[in-house]
Amino acid sequence: MLAAGLLAGCGGDSDDDQAGSANPFAEKAQFDEATPRLEAAAKQATADGDQATADLLTRLDEVPTGIWLTPERYPTGSVGPFVSGVVQRAAGQTVPLFVVYGIPDRDCSGAFSAGGLTPETYLPWVQEIAAAAGDQSAVVVEPDALPGVLACDTGGEEADQVRLDVMKGAVGAFADAGTTTYVDAGHSDWIEPEQMAPLLQQVGVDGVRGFSTNVANYQPQANEISFARRLSDLLGGAHYVIDTGRNGDPDGTTTPVSDWCNPSGRALGTEPGFVDDGTPLDAVLWIKPPAESDGTCHGGPTAGEVWIDRALALAEAAGW
Repeated sequence: MLAAGLLAGCGGDSDDDQAGSANPFAEKAQFDEATPRLEAAAKQATADGDQATADLLTRLDEVPTGIWLTPERYPTGSVGPFVSGVVQRAAGQTVPLFVVYGIPDRDCSGAFSAGGLTPETYLPWVQEIAAAAGDQSAVVVEPDALPGVLACDTGGEEADQVRLDVMKGAVGAFADAGTTTYVDAGHSDWIEPEQMAPLLQQVGVDGVRGFSTNVANYQPQANEISFARRLSDLLGGAHYVIDTGRNGDPDGTTTPVSDWCNPSGRALGTEPGFVDDGTPLDAVLWIKPPAESDGTCHGGPTAGEVWIDRALALAEAAGW
């Protein structure tokens, strides 16, 4: 399935100032990997005579989202063939967006997705992904990993340096492969731009397209734009993407969202599409599939599992 929304203008971003790459989302629609759980739920709703719910779930399934790669689901030896299969299905006509999520001591700030690889096994896994993704894909590298350097007690300066070193290796692998790369920078209610910019520079953001914000989070759009612009300025105009999958605010406020795990009162945000507004914002994207749970909080299933009731609540709150 394919879907793309144009937020402004109809032309593309032809600049090539970040590692020789242009805005991939300006040229092609984003590849959409169907979600079997949503498809099955839609079919069941139809069978139950609830066509309104079936239509809503089908519409949600047709919005492209990030394809998350974890070593638990796609270990070394199988992740490359999986990524190659996605790239082949995209056939150069659409842009797959992969999310690499296997850093050592992963999710040190939240713990619901704790795990990841060792420093010794991480880079070979990433290199396998990069070789398969090539220059026809985009990638978000390690949500929350850099903010975690400041937010987590990971064992002191030596452990922090190990994380920065493996991140730098990952960023370099994707740069070498020609993959359009965004290094995750947290969000507007976490680490200040002045603290985040040096970390991004240490892992090589200057050699790739730029950074991502609000991945798997809920911060209001206005807050994220302000945060990202400040950070971009500190990085010499680096490009960025913002995750809008779940940052719709039915109350229309800009109050930061303090609860990151399945908070109530949230809604689906702006649908994905490239942005042509004269700023370094490349696109708004649904990097975290909004139908997936953040973890076993507020009655949710395990992190990453599709949660149909919550997906419906987010969609209904957004006016779908």
